[in-house]
Amino acid sequence: MSPEASSAPRSLAEALRARDDASLAALLRDRPDLVAPVPTDLTQLATRAGTRASVLRALEHLDRFALQTAQALAVAPDPATYDTLHGLLAGDDGDPAVTEALPATVAALRRQALIWGDDDRLHLVRTARELLAPSARHPSPTGLGPTVREATSGMSPGRVQQIVNTAGLPSTHDPVSAVAALTALFTDRKRMDALLAGAPEAAREVLTRLMWGPPYGQVTADPAAHLRWLLDRGLLLPTAPGTVVLPREVALHLRGGRAHQVPEPVPPAVEPSVAHDPRIVDATAAGQAYTALATVEELLKHWDQGGPAVLRAGGLSVRDLKRTAVALDAPEPVAAFWIELAYAAGLLASDGAADERYAPTPAYDTWLARPVAERWGRLAAAWLAATRTAGLIGGRDIKDRTLSALGPGLDRSAAPEVRHRVLTMLAGLPAGVAPAPEAVLTRLTWERPLRTPQRDGTEDLRVRLARWTLSEAELLGVTGRGALAGHGRALLGAAPEPDDTPLSSAEQHTAIAVGLLAPLLPEPLDHVLLQADLTAVAPGPLLRPLAEMLGVLADVESKGGATVYRFTPASVRRALDAGQTAADLHAFLAQHSRTPVPQPLTYLIDDVARRHGHLRVGVASAYVRCDDDSVLNEIIADKRAAALRLRRLAPTVLAAPCDPATLLEGLRSLGYAPAAESAQGDVLITRADAHRTPPRTAPEPVPEGPPAPDSVLLTAAVRAIRAGDLAATTPLKAPGPQPAGGELPRTSPADTLATMQAAVMTGEAVWIGYVNADGAASQRVVAPIRVEGGFVTAYDHTADEVRTYPLHRITGVAELAED
Repeated sequence: MSPEASSAPRSLAEALRARDDASLAALLRDRPDLVAPVPTDLTQLATRAGTRASVLRALEHLDRFALQTAQALAVAPDPATYDTLHGLLAGDDGDPAVTEALPATVAALRRQALIWGDDDRLHLVRTARELLAPSARHPSPTGLGPTVREATSGMSPGRVQQIVNTAGLPSTHDPVSAVAALTALFTDRKRMDALLAGAPEAAREVLTRLMWGPPYGQVTADPAAHLRWLLDRGLLLPTAPGTVVLPREVALHLRGGRAHQVPEPVPPAVEPSVAHDPRIVDATAAGQAYTALATVEELLKHWDQGGPAVLRAGGLSVRDLKRTAVALDAPEPVAAFWIELAYAAGLLASDGAADERYAPTPAYDTWLARPVAERWGRLAAAWLAATRTAGLIGGRDIKDRTLSALGPGLDRSAAPEVRHRVLTMLAGLPAGVAPAPEAVLTRLTWERPLRTPQRDGTEDLRVRLARWTLSEAELLGVTGRGALAGHGRALLGAAPEPDDTPLSSAEQHTAIAVGLLAPLLPEPLDHVLLQADLTAVAPGPLLRPLAEMLGVLADVESKGGATVYRFTPASVRRALDAGQTAADLHAFLAQHSRTPVPQPLTYLIDDVARRHGHLRVGVASAYVRCDDDSVLNEIIADKRAAALRLRRLAPTVLAAPCDPATLLEGLRSLGYAPAAESAQGDVLITRADAHRTPPRTAPEPVPEGPPAPDSVLLTAAVRAIRAGDLAATTPLKAPGPQPAGGELPRTSPADTLATMQAAVMTGEAVWIGYVNADGAASQRVVAPIRVEGGFVTAYDHTADEVRTYPLHRITGVAELAED
């Protein structure tokens, strides 16, 4: 054996052992599941890196060309050379793009421990080979079938010899050499060309149909002549009665050596679709951001007295979602998005009462008091990190149950990563440039290729998440006209801070985005325009006190660039019920109108105020009193009041068996304007009390696997793995019999004490077995510093720190070999 061959790693553990600390840290960073918990040594790290769950997670994060490279290695001999792998991807003619991209891809797969070994002996991790190698039940994306050796494994030796002879090869003494000779023929380009030159035209057509897969076909018990020609020469091999397969070696020859029909070493470019002035994009996005805030505020104001009931299984009913969509004047999917966004931002939750309902949280009041841009920043940051996916609402879960808004089953851990990736693609284009949505989806699919089709025939989840991201970003004002706005770039972290220092946290990104958005938002107005048709026009956003008062005094008739409010008797009565007087309303309108107060509006307010409170409703069960008995006579004579079952108690008092609220509504429906009265005879001011939930925290995103380790954890993990590997691999010289396998060293207490004291004097490291207070046993390499009082103080190489061990918990001690 050559020195080079003897120095080559024989396992993944040996390959990892040869790496430096930076390379091990890169592996743990790329595959964070390997560091939770920290492996005890490199052998355990290699074992964990080869488990099915870990390999599947790593394969899911490969781009298309890296996956094609792994698939090519899965159909190559094990081990394979770099040149063999290059030939499978670039073909006999060579592909310059593959030649340029392959070294970096192989290095990336080696860094992630999916392949190991030098370029002359490349090994694909066994679990990855099992997952990617073609089989009858799990065809490979390469479209290749089994090798000649695999396809002939159940064939009789006589039949193998017949195929060898018909193919023009000499007979051999055993089936193994016969299969080897047939494999050598199929992998020899010149001899295969000569063999196929004599094939019937129909036979060549069959080979062409099977060449790119699937490689399996059906034949009858008495195949046609052209099929018999292929079967006799082993170009088609039987796998089951009536089924034949095209051997892998034959397919590769027909393909010109390519494992894939279309290798994709270069990611598809995200081509620009349309370009806008960046200032127009920013202004459009800012306008939409303000609309988003107004919509969320309107939603929570609509639920201010207690929103819809919570379903028994959790979530919002379909009927309540439709009602909310009507109230917001938005399609149901858009209304569901706003509901989920408010929930993700912690502004909305269930109140937890016996009759559980949704309502704003106390954080909503704090949010309302913040500046407009900061309110948007909270919504945008919550959207970017949320794993709850509003686009799934209305669909079905794996148990065929309908997914409801605010209900369970909406978390998709891939959502934040897809949002970041889509916005990053938009950030890679010049300012103001919008890409074609399909170009974004194509690029995203290349970066995370679809490996298994959806059972229901729908698009891959990542593609659907990307589509939803593009539409939601436009709704939220992160993009404008399809292009990423300036504040959207800052939110993503793609824009530098003013002093050009790099950003370090999501909070900083949000703060900079808020600073960029604030100057673009419209300034709130302190006035409206009153019109003679009992309407008021707000030409822009209004100051909060003005908007709140106007919302009580009038009804919103239409929204858009300008909001139109309409005054009605019912709306004026609502303001009077809230404690306002006619004089207050006249003064309010005169103060905030840029036009004279129209006479019809003045008459309307005075007329409603004159009748407001003329009737009084209290508790009898309920009663009505009025100083003008003619009014009470009119009510009793009205046939429409029969349902109230009123009766006269006195000339100025009527009583009813219903509650005061029902009596109030009944009289108002008859055209009267009664006021509620307290037990003391005072008029009740019916300000609506805002219903709030107890303090609630925003829902936590569901992570997609373990979190990425930081540099401190990586450094500590690498040190611990190195120390553990030292303990596991260092040769030992025990004073007694050598412990077998992974057993702890065993020595008497006297020998343990003597060895420890000697190690303190010499400063040498020793190997100990230790059982902690929980009964967990471990092996450690320690350098004793002090032995006293029944305790050993030593530097623990395994933990990379100084520790103290009780002597009675040390099972034994062994010296390390001198080499």
